[in-house]
Amino acid sequence: MNGRYGWALMRILGLTGSIGMGKSTTAKLFEEAGVPVYDADAAVHQLYEGEAAPAIEAAFPGTTANGKVDRPKLSARVVHDPAAIKQLEKIVHPMLGASRNKFFADAADAPVVVLDIPLLFETGGETRVDAVVVVTTSPELQRERVLARGTMDEAKLDAIIAKQTPDAEKRKRADFVVDTSHGLEPVRAQIAHILAEVVKMPQRRA
Repeated sequence: MNGRYGWALMRILGLTGSIGMGKSTTAKLFEEAGVPVYDADAAVHQLYEGEAAPAIEAAFPGTTANGKVDRPKLSARVVHDPAAIKQLEKIVHPMLGASRNKFFADAADAPVVVLDIPLLFETGGETRVDAVVVVTTSPELQRERVLARGTMDEAKLDAIIAKQTPDAEKRKRADFVVDTSHGLEPVRAQIAHILAEVVKMPQRRA
């Protein structure tokens, strides 16, 4: 990196939070504050719609259509098969790594960047960032937000929550906690505080 800050001086924030906590809104507010944000989910979607599709079709025939991965079919194929999940990860993770490296190169002039990774703790991603921001809200507001989307019922929500690291544990392991229970302005204030503090912290990524 040849930017003013570059990899050596850049601080990398890992942004995470359970479903319905307000993580996506918080990521947008970091962007609003001028911080480059890498959206891991969006990167996977992009790979599934192009670069990764041929290799996934070769490994799991019948899981793509028109050059794009059929996510429900792929999920059904691998979800109960740990060996298949590992095989899928071997295909996707190197491509994701290249995508992240391009993001870092493009953001070389930024003093702080954000990696928006829903399963940060579940995948050991906290070792690859300098500080972790956990987004939280009350369990009641979490359920209200998710069910209001109309895309899942209570049983499906319970199953998703059961698979994620509990919110209380995430908050314990966080360097910063952003509470989205009280509207956008308090979140903006919390983000301003985080950005002022993180540049003073030592780098700790592996």
